[in-house]
Amino acid sequence: MNAGSCVLAAMLLTSPPGTPEMTPPADEWPAIQEALQTMAVQWEILDPREVRYILARPDDFANDLTLLRNRYQELKDAPKLNDGQRFPDRGTVNDLLSFNRAYRRYLDARQTMEPDRAPLVRAALKETDWLYQVWDAVRDARCEYYYVTVRRQALKRLQTMLGTEAYASADLPPYVPVWRFQEAK
Repeated sequence: MNAGSCVLAAMLLTSPPGTPEMTPPADEWPAIQEALQTMAVQWEILDPREVRYILARPDDFANDLTLLRNRYQELKDAPKLNDGQRFPDRGTVNDLLSFNRAYRRYLDARQTMEPDRAPLVRAALKETDWLYQVWDAVRDARCEYYYVTVRRQALKRLQTMLGTEAYASADLPPYVPVWRFQEAK
């Protein structure tokens, strides 16, 4: 991939979605295709497994370029994929989320058995559901068979939920509201 192809690919990918582009001439197509696919994979807006059908044919150039431009806009401020390595693996997170759901079922049952404590139980349910969302984003980010873009979207959600500082230090909340366990004493 030559420097000219790299510059062109960067310009094409970072242009606003909807900017009209002509399909490259047949003799230039292979070089432009390679540059766009390579750069999109490096920028983590295209999964390597998608290369076989995104920008695979000149006829799909406009639609595929729009797709990549939208991804670029959506993910330009998202953490890179390797950020996910700082968090627990998917199997561990699945176990934690199973406990979260079991605790939620317990709270649901408790809500009907103890109507006098309904506001407290509803608050615990809300906290439990929020913690589930946080840990579900961790699971999605660590799911190796998801496309790169899905995993980066999960990291972006996680960063938004935790806040920049907590995300940067990989400071995850507990998977259930443990402070509620201490109240029960």
